[in-house]
Parts: sequence; structure tokens; C-alpha cells
Amino acid sequence: MQIDLKGWGVGYLPSFQQHSLLHMLNSVAGLREWFSQSDESQILPRIPVMDNMALSVSSKKGKKTQDSTVQTSLPADESRHSTVEEESDEDEEFLLPESELEPSTRELDADGKLLGLDEEDSGEIDFSGFSGNLRRDDRDNSRDCWRISDGNNFRVRSKNFIYDKSKVPAGKPLMELVAVDWFKDVKRMDHVAKRKGCAVQVAAEKGLFSLAINLQVPGTTNYSMVFYFVSKKLIPNSLLQRFVDGDDEFRNSRFKLIPSVPKGSWIVRQSVGSTPCLLGKAVDITYIRGANYLEIDVDIGSSTVANGVLGLVCGVITTLVVDMAFLVQGHTYEELPERLIGAVRMSHIELSSAVVPVLED
Repeated sequence: MQIDLKGWGVGYLPSFQQHSLLHMLNSVAGLREWFSQSDESQILPRIPVMDNMALSVSSKKGKKTQDSTVQTSLPADESRHSTVEEESDEDEEFLLPESELEPSTRELDADGKLLGLDEEDSGEIDFSGFSGNLRRDDRDNSRDCWRISDGNNFRVRSKNFIYDKSKVPAGKPLMELVAVDWFKDVKRMDHVAKRKGCAVQVAAEKGLFSLAINLQVPGTTNYSMVFYFVSKKLIPNSLLQRFVDGDDEFRNSRFKLIPSVPKGSWIVRQSVGSTPCLLGKAVDITYIRGANYLEIDVDIGSSTVANGVLGLVCGVITTLVVDMAFLVQGHTYEELPERLIGAVRMSHIELSSAVVPVLED
């Protein structure tokens, strides 16, 4: 790739040419990441950090333009991924057992769920003692708060998805959202579950299992939005249990986010979209498995695409209502229908309301 700006003006500077070239390369890197999210068979390597490219380019100032040309090749068969469809997460590999060549006659309830799936989840959870610094408010016009989003607002893979690609409303989540924290600091905030008095610690005292999802937003000031989901216990051999106790490769291939922006500007709604995204293929994720919890630290800054969307969203965050649903993607007939881990609605969040957490070293 090269650019020749000669003739654009008397004040032409070589540094401006390098600056423009790096912006082009950032766009290419973003496109590669975008397409790789929907491609199970070809996971493309990320473009190196642009800062390193800048050093490489500046060291060749005196050389010919073609010496600084960067060549990037794509496999020939990727032409079929030239567009990203609405159901981009569905071009995945599905394992159909020989014993399930025809749909099973197992009983389903009215929502299409297997009967008996939630038998071990019966009983109420004691929600006393759980707290986060971001308040909950279930009113429609409330601001700078969160509420539990209706699971039926999201469509997930049905029991017969491997046969007809059909989807159904998600229904009731597997876990309960009990608290949300909104943090800021000069550095990235990792392993927030170790913070004394947080919802994970409270859940442990109650004998509950918890899942903390830490969305890390980079910048001059680093932000973290942390969602705490709890349940009485994990059902042995369930997809969620295998996800919690699995290795990072398995987790990255299954952890999925379904976003939605019910209220916001047109350009933000188009940028965020509502296409399910396998987060482990889009950004870097760190999993921390504790005795009775799993923390998922999602580094949104590791993706060129996500960084671009974040820059757009953060500028108008106070005008947005954002829905997010988290789930483990189902591949085989036994793993379907998909069930949400949980869903949340964030309404008109203020950056100024974030607080500095006290984390143990």
C-alpha cells in the first residue's frame, strides 16, 4: 500500500504521508477483524499494533516509497465473506450426532424449552446485601441507571436450529443480575471480583455461584462496566457448566453478546447493530476462575472495530439506551435451544458517575 500526495499543495510534508498511510492501514486492520468474527474456518491474524508500524515507516524516510509498502494477502476462498449478514454468527460448524438425525420427540414447554431444565434452579435467591455503585431503576424514563431487560427482546437459536436455522425469543435467563458497577481509573481494572464487599464476595457468603462480566473501555481515563450474575448452582454437564470449567479456547468459541440500541441516533444504531457477536473472536478476553465464580474481563480496546464504535458511542452515551444479552452459543442438538446468561438495559449513562474502585494488589 502506498500513497503519493505530491501536487496537493506547496506545504507537502513526508510526515503527513506517513500519517495518512497509517490511517489506511488501521482501516484495513479493522476490516480484517470484522470479517474474521463471522468466519469459523479462517481466523485471520490481527494486524500488528499501529505504533510499531509508525516506527518502521519513520526509519525508512530516506528510502523509496515502495520500500515502505505493506502487503496483506487474504485466502482466495474468503470472497464468499465479502458481506456480513444479519445472522453472521450462524456460519458456524455444527456437530449433529448420528442418534439425532431426526428431530427428537422429547417434550418441550410452551416456550420451546426442554421440560425439567430448570428443576435444579427452583427456589428463591436471597437478594439482600447485593449492591453496586450504579443504581437500578425500572422506570421507562429514568437516567444514569440499569434495569433487567426482557429476555424475549432477544432471539436465540431454537431447538431445531441445526435443521432450519430458526430462532425463538430467549425467555427467562439462566442467572439473575443482582448488581452493576461503573468504575473509572488511570489504569485498566482487572480482576474486580477480588474487591472486598463486591457482589461476587456477597454471593460466596450466601453459597451462590456468580459470573462477573467486566467490559473494559480504554482511554485517557479507563472505564469498566461490571455486571454481576448469580445462580444457586451450576447444573452438572450443562453447557453453562462446561463453559465455566472449560479452557479459554472453548470459552472464546462460545461466549456471545447480542447488542441492541432501542434509543439513540441513527448512526449509533447502525454502528452497533443487533448482530450476535462471538466476543472471543472479536476482542481479547481474560477468564479468571475462582472457587465459586468466573470473572470475564473483556478488553474492548484490543479491537480496531470496537475502538471505532466506542469513540462514537462515548461521545453521545448520555443520549443512548443500550440493551445487552450474554449467552453461551449452542452448536449441537443437545445444547439447544440457547439460553441467556442474562440481559441488561443501560439508560443514559453519565461518564461522571463512574467511581474509582479500591482494588487489592
